[in-house]
Amino acid sequence: MFLHPLVLVGMSMSFVVAGAVVAYVAIRVRSNNLLGRAKREAAQTLSDAERDAATMAKDAKTHVKELEIDLRAKLEQEGRELRKEIAGLEKRILVKEESLDKRAESLDKTAAALTSQERELVKREKGLDKERERITAILSEQTRKLEAIAGLTAEQAKKELFLQLENEVKRESALQLKRTEDELREQAEKKAKWIITEAIQRCASDHVAESTVSVVDLPNEDMKGRIIGREGRNIRALENATGINVIIDDTPEAVILSGFDPIRRQIARLSLERLIQDGRIHPARIEEMVEKVEEELAQSIKERGEQACLDADVHGLHPEIVKLLGRLSYRTSYGQNVLQHSLEVSHLCGVMAAELGVSIKDARRAGLIHDIGKALTHEVEGSHAVLGHDLAKRYGENDLIANAVGGHHGEMPMNSIIAVLVQAADALSAARPGARSETLQTYIKRLEQLEQIADQFPGVEKSFAIQAGREVRVVVQPEKISDAESSMLARDIARRVETEMTYPGQIRVTVVRETRAVEIAK
Repeated sequence: MFLHPLVLVGMSMSFVVAGAVVAYVAIRVRSNNLLGRAKREAAQTLSDAERDAATMAKDAKTHVKELEIDLRAKLEQEGRELRKEIAGLEKRILVKEESLDKRAESLDKTAAALTSQERELVKREKGLDKERERITAILSEQTRKLEAIAGLTAEQAKKELFLQLENEVKRESALQLKRTEDELREQAEKKAKWIITEAIQRCASDHVAESTVSVVDLPNEDMKGRIIGREGRNIRALENATGINVIIDDTPEAVILSGFDPIRRQIARLSLERLIQDGRIHPARIEEMVEKVEEELAQSIKERGEQACLDADVHGLHPEIVKLLGRLSYRTSYGQNVLQHSLEVSHLCGVMAAELGVSIKDARRAGLIHDIGKALTHEVEGSHAVLGHDLAKRYGENDLIANAVGGHHGEMPMNSIIAVLVQAADALSAARPGARSETLQTYIKRLEQLEQIADQFPGVEKSFAIQAGREVRVVVQPEKISDAESSMLARDIARRVETEMTYPGQIRVTVVRETRAVEIAK
């Protein structure tokens, strides 16, 4: 059967409404059941909670009572302990009060005793003042009596006493100075001798004394005439070219060249020897040969300077200083070759510097060029030490080296140990036996000057230069010079000798004081 769509829709709506009503009723019934169950469970939970709360309240009251009992017991115990402690404190306070009372009584007694002593001291002070016045009066009276007896016032006596004390202090100071110097000298001499001996035994050098003349051997006597030439033109040409005097005398087969400039003398000697070998001797050839020898000698001088630097292990010197070193090979001092002397000083300085722990390089350098001023000609004025200082500064040497060069003869203050070593090494090289020689006139003049210096001092009776001028014996008047003053006199004479004299090596000053007592038995 076919139904109309609207009918179908109406039927569907009826079914839907009926279903909804049924669902609503079912849900309402279920909700009521759930609500009833929830109320019963809530009532049961509330009943359980009230029962638990009552139990907990009862337990809490019981716990509080227990705590209250414990607290009350603790408080009672603390109270008993506190009361006991207070009782002990009260007892100690009572004991201290008794002790303080006793101490106060003791202090009162002490104060009373001090008061009594103070009164006694005041009385004694007054008595002492009176006694002091009496003693002052007695001293014044005794001073007046002593002044009358001695014939001196108090100020004069004081000055006299101070003068005596001053003399006594001077004498004691001189004795103490002498003892100290003896001790220091003994120690210093041991150390210095060891160092010097070590330096000397490691330094050996040859020495050849040179003079101011050179001798040229001739093959025969006829050669003298050829050297003189027609009307003496050859010999004049040679002398003009070299500046050296050519002496032709009766000496067989020899010509003497005389001159104070060793380099010019060497040029003349070499030129003459080559002219003799060549056989052509005339003015033009002489001038040509002299010029050639001068060039060769200049090169030789440079090579000698370089070789000296190598031998001394000194490097970096200015080329001009190297040339001047080479010129020193033709210079002599008291017959000692100056270049060999400089090398010897350089080696000695290096050895002593090694022993003393100072710069070996600087010591060798200063020792090698210490006499560089001697390479200059006589036309340059001034001491060779000061000239050497100026040359060293001019050619780039530092202040240490320049000071050592300039101060090795005491003409400049020495500012370093290197300068002292150069001075000592210079004296060692010059003073060794055979190193230097001097003329008889210079020797006699030095002895006379040495005795004159010693005779100038007051209290000196006589002086004698002995040991070839290496020592001076000074005999003093014993009534004017004491033993302590003798050492001071020796030192003063030595300082005067160092200042006023020039000499090789060292000079010992010995002061002799002798007292003789003579009596004749009758």
